[in-house]
Amino acid sequence: MSKSPKSIIDRDLIHELTALLDETGLTEIEIEQDGKRVRVARAAAISTVPSAAVRVEVAPQPGAEAAVKPIDPSKHPGVVISPMVGTAYAAPEPGGKPFIDIGGKVKAGDTLLIVEAMKTMNQIPAPRAGTVIQVLFEDGQPVEFGEPLVIIE
Repeated sequence: MSKSPKSIIDRDLIHELTALLDETGLTEIEIEQDGKRVRVARAAAISTVPSAAVRVEVAPQPGAEAAVKPIDPSKHPGVVISPMVGTAYAAPEPGGKPFIDIGGKVKAGDTLLIVEAMKTMNQIPAPRAGTVIQVLFEDGQPVEFGEPLVIIE
């Protein structure tokens, strides 16, 4: 009998991705390398808290304009969404000054936040100039692809 061909499944990669899921609290992760795609997911029913209840708005800084009624991020034209799955950080380093504050002005290209994905820090730039009216993530919170993060008017 001949030996069966070597398995095309990279078990070490799957273990690394599973550890990343545990570390970040995400429910799924997918990567593609050299034409091979690997997706690791766990049941989405881990939490009984509705996802809308998880979103946290950052209180305005003293001197900033008082926040108006919360805006539905999915319907706002100035929403900035996460381009990837990862962990969102409001500042360049732990305990550092946040990149943005509610009521603060930003220019196109200014860094709004950082999303860490697979140990890589990805700066998320402002797509246009305006005023930050809502921050929809909490520092260190896991975020999903397409999740609203900031609203700029």
